[in-house]
Amino acid sequence: MIYEGKAITVKALEGGIVELNFDLKGESVNKFNRVTLSELRQSVDAIKADGSIKGVVVTSGKDVFIVGADITEFVDNFKLPDEELIAGNLEANKIFSDFEDLAVPTVVAINGIALGGGLEMCLAADYRVASETAKIGLPEVKLGIYPGFGGTVRLPRIVGTDNAIEWIASGKENRAEDALKVGAVDAVVKADKLKEAALDLVKRAISGELDYKAKRQPKLEKIKLNAIEQMMAFETAKGFVAGQAGPNYPAPVEAIKTIQKAANFGRDKALEIEAAGFVKLAKTPVAASLIGLFLNDQELKKKAKQYDEVAKDVKLAAVLGAGIMGGGIAYQSASKGTPILMKDIREEAIQLGLGEASKLLGKQVEKGRLTPAKMATALSAIRPTLSYGDFGNVDIVVEAVVENPKIKQSVLAEVEGNVKEDAIIASNTSTISISLLAQALKRPENFCGMHFFNPVHMMPLVEVIRGEKTGETAIATTVAYAKKMGKSPIVVNDCPGFLVNRVLFPYFGGFAKLLSFGVDFVRIDKVMEKFGWPMGPAYLSDVVGIDTGHHGRDVMAEGFPDRMAVEGKTAVDVMYEANRLGQKNGKGFYVYETDKRGKPKKVIDPQAYEILKPIVSEQREVSDEDIINFMMIPLCLETVRCLEDGIVETAAEADMGLIYGIGFPPFRGGALRYVDSIGVAEFVALADKYADLGPLYHPTEKLREMAKSGQKFFG
Repeated sequence: MIYEGKAITVKALEGGIVELNFDLKGESVNKFNRVTLSELRQSVDAIKADGSIKGVVVTSGKDVFIVGADITEFVDNFKLPDEELIAGNLEANKIFSDFEDLAVPTVVAINGIALGGGLEMCLAADYRVASETAKIGLPEVKLGIYPGFGGTVRLPRIVGTDNAIEWIASGKENRAEDALKVGAVDAVVKADKLKEAALDLVKRAISGELDYKAKRQPKLEKIKLNAIEQMMAFETAKGFVAGQAGPNYPAPVEAIKTIQKAANFGRDKALEIEAAGFVKLAKTPVAASLIGLFLNDQELKKKAKQYDEVAKDVKLAAVLGAGIMGGGIAYQSASKGTPILMKDIREEAIQLGLGEASKLLGKQVEKGRLTPAKMATALSAIRPTLSYGDFGNVDIVVEAVVENPKIKQSVLAEVEGNVKEDAIIASNTSTISISLLAQALKRPENFCGMHFFNPVHMMPLVEVIRGEKTGETAIATTVAYAKKMGKSPIVVNDCPGFLVNRVLFPYFGGFAKLLSFGVDFVRIDKVMEKFGWPMGPAYLSDVVGIDTGHHGRDVMAEGFPDRMAVEGKTAVDVMYEANRLGQKNGKGFYVYETDKRGKPKKVIDPQAYEILKPIVSEQREVSDEDIINFMMIPLCLETVRCLEDGIVETAAEADMGLIYGIGFPPFRGGALRYVDSIGVAEFVALADKYADLGPLYHPTEKLREMAKSGQKFFG
């Protein structure tokens, strides 16, 4: 053994070839943490010192190659002073460069995922062989940064600037065959032939058949584009990528600027330019938020995994209530491999549900993500029915009928009599108390909430709601089923609106206040969209449905009368009375026309302003900053209350619920991280400035205590 550590071993094979193997002990995947980087330094030094070595093959002892850097270490590292962070980055890069400069040929065998630093390790080798199932990419922009181990330097010099910019700015994972087309890898082979192919390549390089030094040379030099070619390549890309990424996500454009700045330099100077730009991005609030979001997501997955031991396997599911929602749930279940019965009392609803599932599957085929054969398999896994005939074999039933407690209770009691005793029943309710619905059941321990968000196929969140009598098996099985459907489940406790809708309605409350002061809803939408929301509150109301919002507002007012009840009519009341229900009937705050692609397009309608006139109580001048505060303070304070009331267990879950459930701007990290970014004491002082607007704007006593003691929600 030439070198042996906790993450890396280097051992002799045959004919002077050594194998450098990544296999991080105690972990299911390889990643570049402090230990791995330190051992790579020692491994490279050991190889350099051994004059008998003629070639190096790099392999992985895991199912993946290397998933990237250890992101948990980013948080502390990024707090270091700039100079220290740049020095540390260049020190790590020296390891990759020394590996690249070895006096012998190097070949990497990519057996699975190689992302971020994992791919950057591969780029430092002379040759790359990938398994057919491998996926490679540089996803750093999704964390608000860009590649920092030489990715912006080596990739453009290997695959060309256009391909490199596309890979780095999009952050996407690329299949082995696509990587081969652009030259990111040199060969793609079957998994069982991978090591053999890597050894063959290194032997051919040792024998002189392949000129590995010539292959290596372009990575050490400047990019081979003249000044005009550079200007065309980089300026066009910056404009396009800026339009795609938007102003709130600077990393993709900064990556292009870095490649451009380094284009006329050799590797070592280019790496210095990369390091300086990397540190600049690492210090941004966007990076802090997106890294926090990633870590929160990891925490969510960890929590969901804890339920695995108690969960029952769901082999057959059922959804009650077809239509758009039922069809969406059926599609999601069937497309992820769980057969599902879809029951309704009306044939036309069944057809609507099947049509929805078929449309969604068809889109997957159009995009090349699904073959027609797999579409047929998924469709055949949805079994429509007008009766309870096959419900005796069902493991879980999702009730998705009309949002009315009496109708839901009646349907739930009926289905309970038609399923086996240990079947789990879950209600897809958005606001109605699970404990209330459970009163209709003989086995409330088998009942919980399973709240999907619309559209089901796009929204990642599922709220799993624990009622007063819900058992652990019901929660665990529902969490497991949600994960199987490709969703991110969050377990919340029962209250009106649960987590997401309970927090959303105070946000709409702020919107109602602005309208009552005569503020133009189009202006409000523009301000909140600029703040980062995917759509402003007026547009969101139309998409959700004015009738849905009207009903939800009444439920929330009944549940939290001290702060959510309103006197007199609001904008949602007058819209509802005018039968302007939003997109569903073509008119709400906006009117909707069909665009060329057949999608609804919003158009400003003067009639909407006439309808809103009676609810304007006074004309008040408000700034754009006021608009943001009117909307965001009540949303953030209600999130704080949900955490304090134990509706949600952790700040991470609260923030992820809002990001996944209602599109809270990811670059701001969630409501509680947003409060942290302002400062808890500063946020409390800000809320106090708007105290005259009512209890929705009044901080809790616990939050005031946090402000006094300098506490934060994260870190």
